[in-house]
Amino acid sequence: MAASSELNIAALAFIGDAVYEVYVRKHVMETGVAHSDVLHKMAVEYVSAEGQAKVIKALMEEELTEEEVALVKRARNHKASNSKKTRASHRGGNIITDKYATAFEALVGDLYLKEDKDRLDYLVNRSFDIIEKG
Repeated sequence: MAASSELNIAALAFIGDAVYEVYVRKHVMETGVAHSDVLHKMAVEYVSAEGQAKVIKALMEEELTEEEVALVKRARNHKASNSKKTRASHRGGNIITDKYATAFEALVGDLYLKEDKDRLDYLVNRSFDIIEKG
């Protein structure tokens, strides 16, 4: 597999989305709720484009290294595919919010592929804090 710096943004966001989803599912399961419908509703707050956009904006202000900021900016400015634009408009979504969410997922994917588990764990846990504090 190519180094994460050689992968395109879509590929980083693709893997980052899956990795973040696992972290979120584990996090909501730790609440002790046992019903899958409730767990799903709890997870939506974390995995929504709005939640991820809020997180990456906050992290950019406070937490990210220069290298991480550069990746986030590259991902945020990445030209979305037509299908992604169509999905966003059909869901009533906002393209700018979607771009920030993609940037967050790309950062998660990059850290995962670099096997930087400590940094990944830290930023994901910070994302939970940011979302939970509203």
